[in-house]
Amino acid sequence: VHVDDEGFMTSYDEWDEEIAKELAKNIGIELTDEHWRVVKFLREDFAETGETPTLRRVSKVGGFPTKELFKLFPKKPAKKMAYVAGLPKPHGCV
Repeated sequence: VHVDDEGFMTSYDEWDEEIAKELAKNIGIELTDEHWRVVKFLREDFAETGETPTLRRVSKVGGFPTKELFKLFPKKPAKKMAYVAGLPKPHGCV
């Protein structure tokens, strides 16, 4: 699997559910059905737009309440969601 110096995947077509489980485990997250719904939205949105969706977009367009995203992906949800989904770090994330 090809990754950048922060661990984000660079070859997005290498991603699969097994890789997602490993990536989630790396950051202390065990994926539930709700996590998978968010990850699926991120990957579909990325396929359509060519950009990793921001937290605001995941909330507004995806219909996931921001509080829920912080519960599922604590502290830095946008960065963690993108990481697990095998996508580039969203713009605006440090």
